[in-house]
Amino acid sequence: MPIVNTATDPAGPATAAEIPGGIDVVLPCLNEASALPWVLSRLPAGYHPIVADNGSTDGSARLARALGAEVVTVAERGYGAAVHAGLLAARAPVVCCCDADASLDPAELPRMVATVTAGGADLVLGRRRPVTPRAWPAHARVGNAVVAAAVRRRCGTGVRDLGPMRAARRTDLLGLGIIDRRFGYPLELLVRAAAEGWRITETDVRYHPRAGRSKVTGTALGTVRAVRDMTAILRRLP
Repeated sequence: MPIVNTATDPAGPATAAEIPGGIDVVLPCLNEASALPWVLSRLPAGYHPIVADNGSTDGSARLARALGAEVVTVAERGYGAAVHAGLLAARAPVVCCCDADASLDPAELPRMVATVTAGGADLVLGRRRPVTPRAWPAHARVGNAVVAAAVRRRCGTGVRDLGPMRAARRTDLLGLGIIDRRFGYPLELLVRAAAEGWRITETDVRYHPRAGRSKVTGTALGTVRAVRDMTAILRRLP
């Protein structure tokens, strides 16, 4: 049974220089040109950005390259497809994932990485704490809570948020054999990790208003559809 601890991480922040092989950060991206400059500027020194561009038409890929990021072009549409392509492109032993829409601050990643490298957890998730009510609309918060509760019942974990910020070891992530290539990817990752007995922890991260509208839960109807689809995915998983 995986252990979930929502307390503050026991380890201090991890710098890239302290970790052999460094740290890669996968940034799934679809039309995030307005947010990328801030997101990339917030990466700690030595944290290597891999922008997994999922068909952007606003120049996101070109901008990311100009700002020094590695860019992977992902033809298959879907959040999971972008994350998986970024994971395949990664070379560092520890890989983080973070949205590229400026809702999450990459400067908070070292605390999460430190917990993994210190042996305190196999997977660290960022539990979103909105800095303002508009950062996380009520319908999206409720939808997330419904799905998280279903995961707790199914997997016996104490996870409260299926958020998009996480850190784990690359080989471990690839070994899970995740097949979802759409928005069910984080859900399948968590279920499979729990089934493998991973030690899963959560740590609070600040959640800011994103740049632009969410591709999944930007409206109440979108949230209802996402909850419906994710609970169906949960029932299908072994």
